[in-house]
Amino acid sequence: MGNTNFLSRIKNKVPGKDQIKNLIRKQKKYLKENVINIENNKNLTKAEKSKKIIFLFASACAAIATQPIPFPDLVILTPIQILMTERLAAVWGLKGMVSKKEIALDVAKVSGLGLVAQSLITNAYRIFIPALGALTTIPMVFGLTYAIGNVMSEQFKRRSKGLATMTDNEMKEMFKKFKKKGEKEYKKGDEINID
Repeated sequence: MGNTNFLSRIKNKVPGKDQIKNLIRKQKKYLKENVINIENNKNLTKAEKSKKIIFLFASACAAIATQPIPFPDLVILTPIQILMTERLAAVWGLKGMVSKKEIALDVAKVSGLGLVAQSLITNAYRIFIPALGALTTIPMVFGLTYAIGNVMSEQFKRRSKGLATMTDNEMKEMFKKFKKKGEKEYKKGDEINID
């Protein structure tokens, strides 16, 4: 009798086939509107679209950074950061005008030693102090991705307006500023405001 009551309570909490299909449909719609075709969203400005892309991708990278397997950064996180950059190019009207090679080089140029440091630090944590390592790397990876996104968004914004691109020094300074801001905001746990 007790098992029947328990099973009926579980059955009432487990989503049915239609609920699961509806959830998947909602997720696909969300991804289409906020990632895949965000450049076509008429309800948001380009700056708002960029903020949304940056936050979504920085969050995804931070979540992936929690996994305990060493050395995934360059194999998993970097391609995600490059995809974020491609989406930002689309938002600023540069889709197809900037090659994947250019994007990869720009990401490397912007974050340079940051990617190498990220990889070394996160892997050292994963190997030597796995549980704590995941928690301490989350803000770092979020901040790094947040900074890459903001620098690249500004670069694409300037290109789209026919303005001069940022100098290497401007990119480095902006990268440092946004990496620190992303880490700080992530640690606070507040909604991140991108100015």
